Amino acid sequence: MTTEAELKDKLRKIEALFAGAATAGERDAAQAARDRILAKLRDSETREQPVEMKFTLGDGWNLKLFLALCRRYGLKPYRKHGQRRTTVMLKVVPSFANEILWPEFTELAEALMAYLNEATERIIREEVFKDMDEPEERQG
Repeated sequence: MTTEAELKDKLRKIEALFAGAATAGERDAAQAARDRILAKLRDSETREQPVEMKFTLGDGWNLKLFLALCRRYGLKPYRKHGQRRTTVMLKVVPSFANEILWPEFTELAEALMAYLNEATERIIREEVFKDMDEPEERQG
């Protein structure tokens, strides 16, 4: 069973991985990793022009995570009138979006989803009913 502290540690390590950090376990690693990622973003902005990119997120949880990650790096997500709630527009350097932002988001989303699934199953098993087997399959 994953604890919330373990999940937070894993999320910090994912960020450190994308920043190229060697000290993911240290207390200051998260801020140092964020600073390195911001430096990569600023560097890529000197070589490439930001373009408008469209991101479609599958659900509200992924949307919240993606918005938070964008804002962490100083990006300003928006939505055009009439777009779905799970659509996010972003003016960003393509290399940063493709090599850092989106891969980091997908790893964070996977870790968070695994934690949420585990917590949900545990709560149902402990508080509702312990039998969580799939229903039997019957003919016709």
